[in-house]
Amino acid sequence: MMLPVRLLCFVYIFITTASAQSSDSLLLLSGSSLTGPITGSSEATSPTGSYASYSSTITASTTSISDGVTVVGTGTVNVTSYISLSSQIILQGSSTTNATNATQTIISPQPTNKTPCNNYPEFCSRQYSNITEVSAHNSPFVIPNNVASNQHWPVTTQLDDGIRLLQAQMHFVNGTPHFCHTSCSLLDAGPITTWLTQVYEWVATHPYDVVTLILENGDYAPVTNYVPFIESTGLTKYTYIPPKIPMSLEDWPTLETMILTGKRVVLFMDYNANQVAVPWILDEFSQLWETPFDQTDRTFPCTPQRPPNLSPEQAKSRMYMTNHNLNYEINLLGNAILVPYIPYLKFTNNITGPGSLGGNVENCTREWGFPPRFLDVDFYDVGNGSVFEVAARANGVVYNRTCCGAVKSWGERERRPGSFTWQVGAAMLVALLMML
Repeated sequence: MMLPVRLLCFVYIFITTASAQSSDSLLLLSGSSLTGPITGSSEATSPTGSYASYSSTITASTTSISDGVTVVGTGTVNVTSYISLSSQIILQGSSTTNATNATQTIISPQPTNKTPCNNYPEFCSRQYSNITEVSAHNSPFVIPNNVASNQHWPVTTQLDDGIRLLQAQMHFVNGTPHFCHTSCSLLDAGPITTWLTQVYEWVATHPYDVVTLILENGDYAPVTNYVPFIESTGLTKYTYIPPKIPMSLEDWPTLETMILTGKRVVLFMDYNANQVAVPWILDEFSQLWETPFDQTDRTFPCTPQRPPNLSPEQAKSRMYMTNHNLNYEINLLGNAILVPYIPYLKFTNNITGPGSLGGNVENCTREWGFPPRFLDVDFYDVGNGSVFEVAARANGVVYNRTCCGAVKSWGERERRPGSFTWQVGAAMLVALLMML
């Protein structure tokens, strides 16, 4: 007979915890090995919908500078505005001052920026499209003991640790959009407004950071259906509206420009975005392509999957994201489930080695001439900062931060892969069977 999804989740937890009591244990199913595909099939095909294409770019109407931004200082100003804050920020290239006396012209030294933008001072003068950042795959899916969870830490901890792209899938529940993993009966992380409000609060208190969101339209609903819910969180105060549609690789502003104008949230939607109607929700695939979705192949081919039929010239003219999260399919009593391959995480998130994130970025860079814009990973904390080290190397900077979050949850223990013991998994299974 066919088992309910929730029962399968409990059975999966028992199997994985009994076989791999820590992230150092290696679980091999169906004779799979460290190279090549885990299985030959997936429980679900890649999401698909309509893809926008443009024969020419659309120039957006000019927008005004946000409230709270004023022009200060004297001399030659190379940016149009400064954020009025209690402590002044000096961004590289912001101003120079000339002084002339009777015998010579004195040019004062260019200020050197020491305030980090997205954790690095070097990023301030770089274009948004010229920085590699780590992305939390299915960021809100941190439900304890749920097979469909993809992260250990809540969103504010993710951002504190250095995550700068947050991605998740939405489905409507009784007229309200929730973050759900494929099906809300499998994992329901609650209304999107709760999570987006947390993002808003973090952005509001971190004025030198630019955050990107990819909201997946799981129901392929009109974009306007989501607008009132997103607006209610206050996040639109910071959402970036591009000057043209679509934006090519060279069109994006620098981080310092986005910071100085207060527009520090880039919000993409994968399907049914309409930038003419809602200019602050950007169409993802006309401006950012992705490598294959729900990977079971540890070689992680760096080929465009969405949007389909993208020419090499088109691929090289826009940003791209590598989906570097490994899955495998388990079959229980005729039911197939695609789940994160937790025992391989230390290899998948590694800096070097077969199937590693570092190796994937090197391959992508060789193939396309520049590294991915985003590295979409599961359980980013596994590897103690290895995913951030990979991004730093791609950016030519030094990663010296502490990783990762130390909050306690899921009871009184820290969220760590494989921290369940065999006895806990067995007890859960026995209790479940007694209920049947």
